[in-house]
Amino acid sequence: MLELKKAAESEVEQARNPEDLDRIFNRYLGKEGLVVRILRSLKDMEPLQRVEIGKSANEFNVALRDLIYKKNQELKKHSKRAQKKIDITRPRRKVQFGHIHPLSQTFRRVEEIFQGMGFTVVEGTELETEYYNFDALNIPYDHPARDKWDTFWIKVPNPEKQKLLLRTHTSPMQARFLEKHNPPIRIIVPGRVFRHEATDASHEFDLCQIEGLMVGDDISVANFKVVISEFLKRFLNKDIKIRLRPSFFSFTEPSFEIDFSCVACKGKGCGVCKQSGWVELMGAGMVHPNVFKAAGLNPNDCQGFAFGIGADRLAMLKYGIKDIRHFRSGDMRFLSQF
Repeated sequence: MLELKKAAESEVEQARNPEDLDRIFNRYLGKEGLVVRILRSLKDMEPLQRVEIGKSANEFNVALRDLIYKKNQELKKHSKRAQKKIDITRPRRKVQFGHIHPLSQTFRRVEEIFQGMGFTVVEGTELETEYYNFDALNIPYDHPARDKWDTFWIKVPNPEKQKLLLRTHTSPMQARFLEKHNPPIRIIVPGRVFRHEATDASHEFDLCQIEGLMVGDDISVANFKVVISEFLKRFLNKDIKIRLRPSFFSFTEPSFEIDFSCVACKGKGCGVCKQSGWVELMGAGMVHPNVFKAAGLNPNDCQGFAFGIGADRLAMLKYGIKDIRHFRSGDMRFLSQF
């Protein structure tokens, strides 16, 4: 036992870190350590020998634990001294704070404005079926309007039964909501949409869109003009003029494009509006009767308008951003401006 004690004390003295002390403890005092083995062997010894060796083993146990504890405290003191001292006169490193993304700020403001006009915010799924993305919106399989959307199709086990895709617009929520709710209806649907196209300063494959739908007994284009004019006035904090140009969308009839007076030149003509004095904003129209029929509603009993506006475009207009790719760059130099 004396030799064992000397060996243990020597190992503790040479220990350089807490890991060394842990190994020493496990070797001598662990569940399978040398001291435990000695204590287990006492049952095979003579009574006098058992008392003597048992007493020595217990004393060694207590002494080694105390020795390891003191060595550990000593190592901690040396470790603290070795640490680099802090220079309290040195200027601190500037802390980088996070920022709410400009698109998130745009969504929040748009939702706040429309909720103030009695609209409800509804969310839809980004993974959509072919039926709701196209068929229920009066865009059948052989319709040429499908060529306007470069679609991301999802591989499924039985494509003949049901085709899935990443939604190309937020309009599918028109059909889904009309199926389950009766007029009057006032909703907006903010969310992401996806289109397989090349990216540049004004195009992205991952976009943000806000769908709007208002349906009732006597909703007309006049209601739409009032709602959109009031929205733009509140969103841009300026008096805005809008105009409607005839257009075509499968799920609206009549359909029109909405332009608003350029806020950069106040309608005089500049690079932003391409010298026209007007900036293209969104597509809209009166909900097509076939969309009502697909949702199980009688088009003779209700009418309404729908519109789709790009949240990216709104943010670019509000903050004067010229490249849509900045939104998804993750560049803190860009994001910290907002």
